[in-house]
Amino acid sequence: MKKALIYLLLFVYTLDASPLQDAIDKASPYSTINLKSGIYIGNIVIDKPLRIVGQKGVVLDAKGLGDVITINSSDVCLRNLVIKNSGTQMHLLESAIKINKASNIRISDCKIKNSLYGINMYMVKDSTFSHNYISSIKENLELRGNGLKIWLSNNNIFNDNTIEKVRDNTLNYSNKNIFKNNTFLKSRFSLHLSLSHKNIIENNDFNYNSVSIMIMGAKDTNITNNKILSSNGAAGIGTLFKGVHNLHFNKNQVSFNAVGIYVDSKSTELNMQRYFTNNIISYNKEAMHFHKDIQNNTIVNNIFEGNINDIVKNTQQNTTFDNDVRHNYWDRYEGFDSDKNNIGDRSFKMYIYADQLWQYDHRLKFFYASPMMSILNFISELTPVIEPVLILEDKEPLMFKKAL
Repeated sequence: MKKALIYLLLFVYTLDASPLQDAIDKASPYSTINLKSGIYIGNIVIDKPLRIVGQKGVVLDAKGLGDVITINSSDVCLRNLVIKNSGTQMHLLESAIKINKASNIRISDCKIKNSLYGINMYMVKDSTFSHNYISSIKENLELRGNGLKIWLSNNNIFNDNTIEKVRDNTLNYSNKNIFKNNTFLKSRFSLHLSLSHKNIIENNDFNYNSVSIMIMGAKDTNITNNKILSSNGAAGIGTLFKGVHNLHFNKNQVSFNAVGIYVDSKSTELNMQRYFTNNIISYNKEAMHFHKDIQNNTIVNNIFEGNINDIVKNTQQNTTFDNDVRHNYWDRYEGFDSDKNNIGDRSFKMYIYADQLWQYDHRLKFFYASPMMSILNFISELTPVIEPVLILEDKEPLMFKKAL
């Protein structure tokens, strides 16, 4: 009887044991573990410099309990792994990969599936994440976790990743990170930077997100050569900027969104803060939407085409000042070019007439584009009884589009 009990205990131990964790514990620092095809038990902890490389068909599965992999050491490399089925307890931030206080992490060619959070980083620096696929659990949007949760992490590179069907991807207090050649799909806030400075967002594709890029309280951000398309819903926003300083938004395409670019400036800000240059802003319901003041913006060499409204300002009492607006192509511009220099002879002034009063009072939006509002607008242009509100002026508009 006693002998049978010992055999039973050994059998149960064998079922629960993790050969991979055992191999990790026995491996020498900086060595490589090559995994053959198969399914390996999750809840792995790596606390030494190590390289884990999988053949095709290597799966790490936590079976819905806890974090699949936890990294507590610098100089760790994961490559060619399928990592899936983390726990789903939101308050524990259960993740496919959790990284704590580490540097020189390399994660590449991995697929993260059906995990609450994808990569959860705390105080990670000088690391690279490339050619990975990340998605969250198959739940409603509000019940999913973040694909990337980046906290107090600096000097990292994220390139050639695809991240879809997650809740958000967030950076908090994280500086000098680079996002390049990534695809962000079907999420809520596909890239949300808060109080994170000197980050670069370049050559990425954003599609079918609620808000593609949201930046709040950040300094020295460069957003270049991205495609920001087809934000979801009647309130879908391509980019949202609030309280930013020295933002450079250059050579991007912003198209097919309810709002292309939403700007909320701080009333206390001084000098030029945002530079919108060489962008294509097309076929949006609102190309640029300003909350409160339109101030301290450089808007130069952009193409505004096919938008229902080019400029929207939603508070009447605030003013427009200290902007540099010139050399933009506006498909609504009507004018001549007598000296043939591709610059209109007169400026392009954007007013709010009667048919645009819904910008200040959304109760009037019920009448938007109605025949009565169009008639009022026509009469206001012919014989203005009430002075229309000038919200922006391009003093040197282009007659024809230039290649960007």
